[in-house]
Amino acid sequence: MGVYEAFYRRSIEERDAFWAEEAKRIYWHKAPEVICDDSRLPFVKWFKGGETNLCYNAVDRHAAERPNDTALIYVSTETNEEKRYTFAELQREVERMAALYLNLGVQKGDRVLIYMPMIPEAAFAMLAAVRIGAIHSVVFGGFASASLATRIDDAQPKIMVTADAGMRNGKVVPYKHLVDEACALAKTPPEKVIIVDRGLDKGFPRVEGRDLDYATLRAQHLDAAVSVTWVESTHPSYILYTSGTTGKPKGVQRDTGGYAVALAASMDYIFCGKAGETMFATSDIGWVVGHSYIIYGPLLAGMATILYEGTPLRPDPGIWWRMVEQYRVAVMFSAPTAIRVLKKQDPKYLKSADLSSLKHLFLAGEPLDETTHKWIHEALGKPVIDNYWQTETGWPMLAICRGIEEKPIKYGSPGFPVYGYNLKIFREDGTECGPNEKGIVGILPPLPPGCLSSVWGDDARFISSYFSLFKEPLVYSSADWGIKDEAGYHFILGRTDDVINVAGHRLGTREIEEAVQAHTTIAEVAVVGVRDEVKGQVPVAFAVVKDPSRVETEQGRQALEAEVKQKVDELLGAIARPQRVYFVSALPKTRSGKMLRRSIQALAEGRDPGDLTTIEDRSALEQIAEALKTQ
Repeated sequence: MGVYEAFYRRSIEERDAFWAEEAKRIYWHKAPEVICDDSRLPFVKWFKGGETNLCYNAVDRHAAERPNDTALIYVSTETNEEKRYTFAELQREVERMAALYLNLGVQKGDRVLIYMPMIPEAAFAMLAAVRIGAIHSVVFGGFASASLATRIDDAQPKIMVTADAGMRNGKVVPYKHLVDEACALAKTPPEKVIIVDRGLDKGFPRVEGRDLDYATLRAQHLDAAVSVTWVESTHPSYILYTSGTTGKPKGVQRDTGGYAVALAASMDYIFCGKAGETMFATSDIGWVVGHSYIIYGPLLAGMATILYEGTPLRPDPGIWWRMVEQYRVAVMFSAPTAIRVLKKQDPKYLKSADLSSLKHLFLAGEPLDETTHKWIHEALGKPVIDNYWQTETGWPMLAICRGIEEKPIKYGSPGFPVYGYNLKIFREDGTECGPNEKGIVGILPPLPPGCLSSVWGDDARFISSYFSLFKEPLVYSSADWGIKDEAGYHFILGRTDDVINVAGHRLGTREIEEAVQAHTTIAEVAVVGVRDEVKGQVPVAFAVVKDPSRVETEQGRQALEAEVKQKVDELLGAIARPQRVYFVSALPKTRSGKMLRRSIQALAEGRDPGDLTTIEDRSALEQIAEALKTQ
């Protein structure tokens, strides 16, 4: 048995002893009484009875030991700014933000919604919330007002923290009008909205009595000292919404102690990051990678973390690599989509920087194809490690844990089950697949520390969404297809449900369909994810119109397609915009009325549509094929 295999086996067979040891990585104000309470599966309570604080572990303990070491590096290629914060300075800013929260009546358990661009105040807002035992809910700054309103009503935040605007590709992206629209749409809008005024959106409107200026409030609390609120290990730290197969997003609820332990261990065993080094994750705080490996993971490990506002191509395709050189980045984390974008650029940009500080590059967010994996590995001359996980798990499920054993990398594979995850590939009858047999990636509970503890406010949905695949055994379903080869390497083959993965961002087809149907001319629509060379997948819509005369001419079709895309932009944001909208007079369904999305997707990707024995009207599928050729 190899070193990693023995380590992994112990994590499963001697679970409590294993995690009791890992729990020593963080500071406990009160030691846990029970390592794992799994008496009510699938619900699990990790480190029950223990009391700790996520902000204390990420900031205060390092500020006490190494106050002058760099904690946060803010880089914006949009505004040409750079700011550095030591651990001591980060602690001061977080305490100021925490004092501001307390002054506005935020208490332990209250929610703070954060709708922010990638600026330092976003990190302060997150850390300040967990400092006082509040629960943050970060919403990606690219979401439109209707999506924001849905998340407001689910989380019911006491306050919101936002900015006047973000920046993207040199253009100002105003936020404030979206916030105002969302608050008007929401049934339970926040009492107060704190606005970081960057001076980007001149003269934005303010709502009297609700909107507050961050700089003014900060000035009132410059000398504030806010002690941490010790919370039970199982106390929620945050809610992060992920698309579901229904129109309503799911609020992934994360605990405190289990999350801190899981991340601290992963920084050592998976990412091999050490205190004093620098980590650069290119994600956004609106996504789980931003939570785990821009904010909490690196800081827990005592590393400096880079908060980057910008794209991989501006001012030129060499920017990321120059940042690696300038900030002596040791650990980098990105997504396959970004690498595919960079692959199209002049190779001189990759060769123009000194990458000697970089130990390895990690990629996650969508399946990594073999060709891209091989290209970036050879171009960098550094280990490129694919890893697979989900918003729900909070940290990797499959990876090569080089901090334990440096196993060979296999192109296109995220490697092996990570310690703590009793991960298997299942047939649809609940039995386990053999080597090279396609099945559903699942985890036998209990889920390890750091994974979701429930769906916010909806325990029944937690069970129905994740644990209803089989009656026996009880299994967490990832809703992803996968295979395992003879050597134990795993490969992810795509979704089993109607969630698509666009550039690492999960989008529910149902949400996009609802947005398309919000256009008054659309009678019915099917949205599918279609393979894309750069983004992995893109949404494509097939719509039936109420008045066929609207799409009789090419000019009419183009005009309506533009209107439908604009409607999706308004309701969900540009990230959800269909790449194409095709118009047909009927959609293919089974005789029982189920939409044949997999067949539509197959045609859109130029594949065989598969078994059509249950189709009600074959001509509907022929229309799809014809539309793809002619429209």
